[in-house]
Amino acid sequence: MARYLVTGGAGYVGSHLVLALLDAGHDVTVYDNLRQGHRAAVPAAARLIEADIGNTQRLDVVLADGPWDAVFHFAALSLVGESMAKPFLYLMENAAGGIRLIEACIHHGITRFVLSSTAALFGTPKRIPIDEQEGVDPGSPYGESKYMIERALYWAGEIHGLRSACLRYFNAAGADPAGRAGEDHTPETHLIPLVIDAALGRRPEIAVFGQDYPTPDGTCIRDYIHVTDLADAHIRALARLEETSVTYNLGNGAGHSVMDVIGAVERVSGRKVPYRVTARRPGDPAVLVASSDRLRRETGWSPAYAALDDIVRTALAWREAHPGGYGD
Repeated sequence: MARYLVTGGAGYVGSHLVLALLDAGHDVTVYDNLRQGHRAAVPAAARLIEADIGNTQRLDVVLADGPWDAVFHFAALSLVGESMAKPFLYLMENAAGGIRLIEACIHHGITRFVLSSTAALFGTPKRIPIDEQEGVDPGSPYGESKYMIERALYWAGEIHGLRSACLRYFNAAGADPAGRAGEDHTPETHLIPLVIDAALGRRPEIAVFGQDYPTPDGTCIRDYIHVTDLADAHIRALARLEETSVTYNLGNGAGHSVMDVIGAVERVSGRKVPYRVTARRPGDPAVLVASSDRLRRETGWSPAYAALDDIVRTALAWREAHPGGYGD
């Protein structure tokens, strides 16, 4: 049994990793300020420490209570649009907070660190799918803040021997197939839960931003990856740290358009989705899909929920069972 610290483990992706680690028989401590996470998302078998990674004194006390086999770092602000309006908030909260965490890990002799990074590092990529050879050019302070953490991890490895894994992915989606965790954001900005709520009559019609893109149906194509598959990828990446530091782009291998998502929700729910086509949003690329070829080749990872209908099915089951999210 290993012992892990998961920052942001009460959040969407972090909570699903916690479940995967507990299912494997490990000891898990969640470190989360609960500003975006939910106390109810933390399983009873995990220990919860309610604190901010900016609280260096509390962080030092927690890390001193070792040994820790690894730290998984999910805690972050994650809204691209908000980061454009509040760039320094994101650079301080995400980048400075992450760097402080890395420094504390080195001080306490932790040798493995897994970062939940983002494919938003690439701005508008030159080729699709986006592999690890794509030049980094963040299109937002959010993407920049994650890249700053990646660079700090590089130097932590070069100078102090900290081995790290950086996983860069786009749209986490779906919910725990057993119904133990799901998606609950305020405000909700992700397409799949928004479309599901429109189908269930819990919100007005969906706005489809542009139907004149150079795609088969004219709407933007994005990469949706099941949150349980993401958790599996983090665990497989951790195993690679026995040998070396790694960076992986992570995607399902095929993107889905806005209309694909609407169609999947209609098929799975048996309900019509009200929507209207509006003008494009400035800065929306036509297609964003990440490659996972290197991850598949080096770890044997492959998505168990690659089909869009399967992703939507788990998300719908969670939303129907928890109409108020974790507030239920």
